[in-house]
Amino acid sequence: MKQLTFLDLCSGIGGFRLGLENAGHKCIGYCEYDKYARASYEAMYDTKGEWFADDITELKPENVPYADIWCFGFPCQDISVAGKQRGLRGKRSGICYNIIDLVKGKEESGKPTYLLVENVKNLLSVNGGFDFAAVLSEMDEAGYDTKWQVLNSKDFGVPQNRERVFLIANLRSRGRREILSVTGEDGRTLEQIIGGLQGYRVYDPAGVSVTLGANGGGMGARTGLYFIDQCSSPKVTEVARCIQARYNAGIINYPASNSGVMEVHAVLTPERMEKRQNGRRMKADGEPMFTLTGQDRHGVYLCKIIAGG
Repeated sequence: MKQLTFLDLCSGIGGFRLGLENAGHKCIGYCEYDKYARASYEAMYDTKGEWFADDITELKPENVPYADIWCFGFPCQDISVAGKQRGLRGKRSGICYNIIDLVKGKEESGKPTYLLVENVKNLLSVNGGFDFAAVLSEMDEAGYDTKWQVLNSKDFGVPQNRERVFLIANLRSRGRREILSVTGEDGRTLEQIIGGLQGYRVYDPAGVSVTLGANGGGMGARTGLYFIDQCSSPKVTEVARCIQARYNAGIINYPASNSGVMEVHAVLTPERMEKRQNGRRMKADGEPMFTLTGQDRHGVYLCKIIAGG
């Protein structure tokens, strides 16, 4: 594995540094404003001879040395649900823009290949999601393609329920390798089986349900599509596997039913499929899923097309 160099910006006490050094990479400098966090950082790591700055808002692009990675967990006080949620317009969390401006001011050859960013999960939602869209737009203007994922420390061996959103942006002029998504050790992380546009993605039902996350699933927002396989060795195939004896044995008891094609339709209030109220009660194949609500009952309607006599 190639050793990469990195700058630890808004370093705190060095969480990013610990992980990157354990992965074999080398820190060449750090920046931290809080004197107590800085004292802890310098006590835990050998920082002798490294580049250092204490106020990132005072830096100019030419003041920052080249590194393959810039990592930063910029202040979350204006984003956290525990605060006033000013968002990136706040003085502290707005430091994110200061860092991106430093990148923009660099020549292409002087820009880092990767930006590794972390913050609270509410970054995705604060100010109606417009702040997060603005971050992605700024990174795009700087020349970066960005992926992001919410990870929880409890899924990685830490006895703490701590959700954070991680962004990895790669400089598009230098190519990239796939980094996200990451799956936790407990196997309950959201697992995508079939990709595509929102509303067409299919997830593994063994993972975390996308219905529990705002805008996490199908076209109706809090919905998701799941692959339910009746076979003992489930997998996605190009050719249908259901035209075979006893493929779905146990679902119904009619003779010859084990060699048919099953269709599944979303149904709003399944006990009244024929009733119309604010539209049809059943969705056909290919239509958007119903939005799940606390007032309606939802279900699926199964029908069988028998193959042969």
